[in-house]
Amino acid sequence: MAEDGARSGPGVPLVEAIREAIIRGEFVPNQRLVEADLSTQFEASRASVRSALLELTNEGLVERIQNRGARVRAVSLDEAVEISEVRMVLEGLCAAKAATAVTGEEIRELRSIGSSMREAVADGDLLGYSSLNQQLHRRVREIGGQRTASRMLERLRGQNVRHQFRLAMHPGRPTVSLPEHLAIIDAICTHDAEAAEAAARTHLRSVIKALKEVDRSGAGPAH
Repeated sequence: MAEDGARSGPGVPLVEAIREAIIRGEFVPNQRLVEADLSTQFEASRASVRSALLELTNEGLVERIQNRGARVRAVSLDEAVEISEVRMVLEGLCAAKAATAVTGEEIRELRSIGSSMREAVADGDLLGYSSLNQQLHRRVREIGGQRTASRMLERLRGQNVRHQFRLAMHPGRPTVSLPEHLAIIDAICTHDAEAAEAAARTHLRSVIKALKEVDRSGAGPAH
């Protein structure tokens, strides 16, 4: 992690602030990340910036070019598809684990997330739906308790996050993905590990299909 005191605001670690800036598109693929500029923008020391960039390099969000410093790593459609294929296996595992481990309180929480997702789609709230999407996937990983898979998925999500965000914002996508997410929730809440794994895999296959469709439509990288 970045050094103690490396913050971009109250309680926000510098590495998280830079990561979120990349996710939001404030820094675009292949854009140089100049330590002095980041130090000024985030009111952090050069050493803190260097530490944060090193962590983001390890995550796959940033790449270092010899004699040219760091830049935002561009992820191609082919690589985004590969990442989603790996996610399909790991998300399926986590969903199956969650189905065997879920408690009554966690069932109520997952059902509540599902209801909120329905409301967000009905209201056309794409940003709200995208946030709930991330929350659901995170809670399924946590409930499943498969820490190795969870760590791998977090890293993969970081690498693929710009594609995922643009896909989430693609018109009509939430209407397609909502029933897929609800199927995952239903299977976990009924303790059906096999169905939960199948539902998670079905969702990721849908993501892969949508990534390719959005690319062909010329809408740019896209969950």
